[in-house]
Amino acid sequence: MPPPFPATAHSATDFFSRALSSFQSSRSKLQIICTAPPRLHRRDGPDHGTPTPLPPSVPPRTLIVLDSSFNPPTRAHLRMATSAICDFEHRDSEGGVGGGVRLLLLLSVNNADKSPKPAAFDQRLAMMWAFASDVQHSVDVAEGEGASRVSKSSPGAFSVDLGLATVPYFHDKSAVLASTGFYHGQPDTNHGVDKTEQVFLVGYDTLIRIFNPKYYGPLDPAARSEMTPMQEALGPFFERAKLRMTMRADDEWGGAAEQAAYLETLSQADGLSSVGGSKEWGRRIKMVEGRKAGADVISSTYARAAAQAQDWDRLSVMVTPGVRRRIEQEGLYSQ
Repeated sequence: MPPPFPATAHSATDFFSRALSSFQSSRSKLQIICTAPPRLHRRDGPDHGTPTPLPPSVPPRTLIVLDSSFNPPTRAHLRMATSAICDFEHRDSEGGVGGGVRLLLLLSVNNADKSPKPAAFDQRLAMMWAFASDVQHSVDVAEGEGASRVSKSSPGAFSVDLGLATVPYFHDKSAVLASTGFYHGQPDTNHGVDKTEQVFLVGYDTLIRIFNPKYYGPLDPAARSEMTPMQEALGPFFERAKLRMTMRADDEWGGAAEQAAYLETLSQADGLSSVGGSKEWGRRIKMVEGRKAGADVISSTYARAAAQAQDWDRLSVMVTPGVRRRIEQEGLYSQ
């Protein structure tokens, strides 16, 4: 049994440092390292108690995966997670199917494009642990305010897992998640859940990278397979998973209309097919609204800048309360 989880930020980082070292030495591709249980099942927040992985007894109907560098976790991440959880909890409660919704915060320690600076991976895990509680609280508030949400009799009735991965691409992570036994539940207790549907939360910029042919290798005219490298990689992914894309309206990525038009082209005959994909995948992608017009642009870059300047009011706009406490206590991003 792991030792009791310490309350201080410094000790929390030590705990996750040991968990990170254990994962890296195991040579595993993906591992769930701990679970923040539903709020209604505990008296304290996840910073109190013993973190341990808690596999579900019943397979979740929907596994929402928020895969990010979390450098640091921001209110943009919070908005993506809260919106998805509320939507899928409402759908699953109406369907009457057991298993419900579960959230996985996944950190890649071998990211294809990003280095582990300026915050080390163990420091990010500590922030993610605090962020998990903030997500659960945010969903409680959203469900309490929304008349169309899932019954108020079960606020916070979902677990948040923290995971580590060494595989860099979504389709690889999806395959490992599908094959691991962590989310399979106990035998004969699936309660009508044939298989868990994965929902990966992405931003517009990530969606563009997913359909960039450079990540899948060049077309080989001599290859015997009738499928392109992208189809071989993403075909199985879209059979088990969906993408929930949050619009990212800013100067770099264009406006909402431009992003909606891009998504529309993916389903056209000359859209995904022109880059080696399949037009049917467009039906497995849902676009949802991002920040409101005129609202602050939230990003990890801006959060790090606010922390470096010790502009705590600005930082509070960028990150959730638990994450801000971690940043202040550890002095993260000060240089």
